[in-house]
Amino acid sequence: MKQPEDQVYIDKIIHGDSASYAFLVDRYKHMVYTIALRIMRNAEDAEDAAQESFVKAYQQIHRFEGKSKFSTWLYTITYRVAVTKLEQQRVTTLPINQEIAETYAFQHQTPQLEHLQESEQRKYINDAIGRLPTTEGLLITLYYLDEKSIREIEEITGLSESNIKVKLFRSRKVLEEQLRFLL
Repeated sequence: MKQPEDQVYIDKIIHGDSASYAFLVDRYKHMVYTIALRIMRNAEDAEDAAQESFVKAYQQIHRFEGKSKFSTWLYTITYRVAVTKLEQQRVTTLPINQEIAETYAFQHQTPQLEHLQESEQRKYINDAIGRLPTTEGLLITLYYLDEKSIREIEEITGLSESNIKVKLFRSRKVLEEQLRFLL
């Protein structure tokens, strides 16, 4: 588990060794960017949100109490930063458009996907996740790709456990249909 090792670096940072933060940034930069991208849906905006998230986490690291994993705490900051940035963009550009996920039966993995190489599978899966509504794509990413528990996702997003479960269930159905469409 990464937590004890993370705490060593957190302690160093709190005691003035700011260079130790580079280790944590390197460890979590991919998932922080992925979370921001799932919300922002634009690479440039996601980079800005990810960078701002790391800056905020560094500035507030003394507030990390260790009650949850550092990654959960960091992803919560990332989620909030990205959602805030997205809300600011929507206010200045377009009214909020809510996408309604279609309901399809999730029975088994798409057979066409099984015959592709792993890198091709990842590409199609990422494309399909990118077509999901923002929250649903984020939940799928956190739960399946980053293997966060429902409880950790609840902490990160502020959504209720039942809401997360329902959204994951519906998202899996839509994801399967998206994969069928892409393949």
